[in-house]
Amino acid sequence: MLGLIKKMFSGKGNEELVAQLEAGAVVIDVRSEGEFSGGHVKGSKNIPLNALSGKLASVKKLNKPIVCVCASGMRSAQATNFLNQNGVTAINGGSWYSVEKLTQK
Repeated sequence: MLGLIKKMFSGKGNEELVAQLEAGAVVIDVRSEGEFSGGHVKGSKNIPLNALSGKLASVKKLNKPIVCVCASGMRSAQATNFLNQNGVTAINGGSWYSVEKLTQK
């Protein structure tokens, strides 16, 4: 548990996230359409968590690493686990707002 907390609050997790974004990773926002319309990472795709399994084939066709985001990191963690279990390289970006700030640097 301590390792998870350290990763959440250290720069190391951000280094991997930034590297994936710079390498052309696709940001998938797993919040609802209503939440997404209230603000999101520029260029991100909105696939609500409850629809992700039905969109798995289209996500695989992207043939790029995926960064999952949501409001707090809980749903994006679930989405990341689901994608990784199904052969898609994905990392949990956590809050969409934090990833948005990283993309503007």
